[in-house]
Amino acid sequence: MRKPYVILIGSASGIGKSTIAAELAKTLNIKHLIESDFIRAVVRGIIGKEYAPALHSSSYDAYKHLRNKERYESYDELVSAGFDEHAASVIPALEKIIQRAITDYDDIIIEGVHLVPGLINIEQFKEYANIYFFILSSDEESHKERFVKRAVQIHRGGKQLDFFRENRIIHDHLIEQAKINGANVIHAEAIDKTLDKILSVINKSCATINLINGVDELADVIDIIITKNNGSMEKVVYNIKGFKEPLVRNINVSDEDSAQRFIEKLNEDESKKEYLNELYNLSEYRKTTICAANAEKLNKIIKELTEKGYVLNE
Repeated sequence: MRKPYVILIGSASGIGKSTIAAELAKTLNIKHLIESDFIRAVVRGIIGKEYAPALHSSSYDAYKHLRNKERYESYDELVSAGFDEHAASVIPALEKIIQRAITDYDDIIIEGVHLVPGLINIEQFKEYANIYFFILSSDEESHKERFVKRAVQIHRGGKQLDFFRENRIIHDHLIEQAKINGANVIHAEAIDKTLDKILSVINKSCATINLINGVDELADVIDIIITKNNGSMEKVVYNIKGFKEPLVRNINVSDEDSAQRFIEKLNEDESKKEYLNELYNLSEYRKTTICAANAEKLNKIIKELTEKGYVLNE
C-alpha cells in the first residue's frame, strides 16, 4: 500500500491557511481536514488553567503567563517564547492524530497556528507516511489587510486587531523555525497561485532543461516560469569552459516577489549584472531544473520558453 499523505499547514493568524487547506483537501480529495484550534479546545478541557495558563490564553498573548520574563532580551523573544509554550501543549495531541491516520492508512491535512517546525516531531512518521510541512508567509501590508478582514468575520475585531504586532512576531518566528527545520515556506498570494506552489512540492513535476537566454532576458524567463505559471526554479548548473567540475547553484525560487526583487537589484548593481553576464558567456548553456504543480503545467512552461527561443534544442 502507498504511504498516506500527512500535510501540515501552519501560519500566524490571518494569513489564509484555512482557505488554502480547504482548497487543497478538495483538490487532492482528502476527506480528513483538521484545525489545530479544535484540538486545543479538547486539550484545554483536559488540562486545567492552573496547570497550563499559556494554553488557556491566545497564541498572541500567552507570553503574559511566562515566568522569569526578564530573562528574554527583547519583546520579540518574549512573545515567541510564550507562543511556543502555548503551542507545545497542543503538539502531543496532534502527533497522536497523525499516528492514528497513518495506522488507518488515511490521508490527512492539519492546519493551524500550533504547527511549529521543530516542536512537532515529523521525523518519527517519515518512514510510514509522505509528510509535507508548509508554513505560509505574507508581507506585512497584505497580512494586516487579511488580518482585519478575518477579525471582522469572526466578530472579534477589537481584541484581534490590538494584537497585530504580536501576530506579526509569531509570523516571523514561524518563518525562522521553518528555515531552521527544513519546512517549506510558501508566500501566500491568490488562492490558485498559493495552491499551485504547494502542489508543486507535493506532486513535484520537474524537468531539467538547457537555457540559453541572456542576462537581459532573465526577467522574461522568470515571468514565464514563476509569474504566469506558478512554477519554481530549483537548481542551475553552469558547465564552465576549462573547468572539469560544473558550478552548481541551488536557488529554490518560487516566490514572485523574491524573484522580482532579485531582478531589480540586478538592474541596479552594474557589477553584479556584469558578473552574471560573464558567467553566462563562460557556459554554452545552463542546466536549469524547473518544477510545476503537475506535468501539464510543466510542459506548458517548457513550451513557452522554447517558443521564445530560450531553450537549447539538442
